[in-house]
Amino acid sequence: MKVIVFLPAHNEEEAIGEVIRRIPRHIQPNIEVHVLVVDDGSTDRTVDIAKRAGADFIYRHERNRGLGAAVRTGLQQCVELGADIGVMIDADNEYPPEQIPDLIMPILHGEADYTMGSRFLGTIQGMKWHRRIGNYLFTFIQSILLKRWIYDGQSGMRAFSRQAMEEAEIIHDYNYAQVLTLNLVRKGFRLKEVPIVYQVRTTGQSFIKFTAYLKHVIPAIVKEMCRPVKRKHMRSIQQR
Repeated sequence: MKVIVFLPAHNEEEAIGEVIRRIPRHIQPNIEVHVLVVDDGSTDRTVDIAKRAGADFIYRHERNRGLGAAVRTGLQQCVELGADIGVMIDADNEYPPEQIPDLIMPILHGEADYTMGSRFLGTIQGMKWHRRIGNYLFTFIQSILLKRWIYDGQSGMRAFSRQAMEEAEIIHDYNYAQVLTLNLVRKGFRLKEVPIVYQVRTTGQSFIKFTAYLKHVIPAIVKEMCRPVKRKHMRSIQQR
């Protein structure tokens, strides 16, 4: 069983090394864990620090294409590298790498195809009120569109079965959070949220700005929901 943890990263030299070092490499005797960094056109020492921290694979975008493009590349590379399960975690050290085993267990046990680490089911430290409101708003929109309750639709920590990675479509480069979940759940992939401990970043700064987020994400949500999708025949881990 191969698990690949991938980190989309843009100018994260201050945080990425610690994130990589904290990723559990020995989850179970039959599970190999590898680390992939998708560098989205960084102009700092992100790649060098990632290599020194133990990243097994580096994939580089020559220019900054956006978080959605980096996550799309990460999913594609996980499939090409033969991953049975792919795990995405932000490179900013806000999400707990130690909880990666919690995130993949529902997939291993055949309970889910796609999992998200939920900050609002777990513990949040340091999130400002305007970020909470933004998270609640977009998660509420997702819940309405999918006709099921979601607690944290913006999570930067997720895991995917191989089939979910193969079928996932991210229709714009700027961001992935809403359209990816809408796409997978509409196709019939089973989603489960896992409580996590979340700590707002203490280094660097987020490159997602609220006004730009609205400008890019709202049209993408509309486009995704207007697209026809085919529901997929699910394959379990045991069937592969």
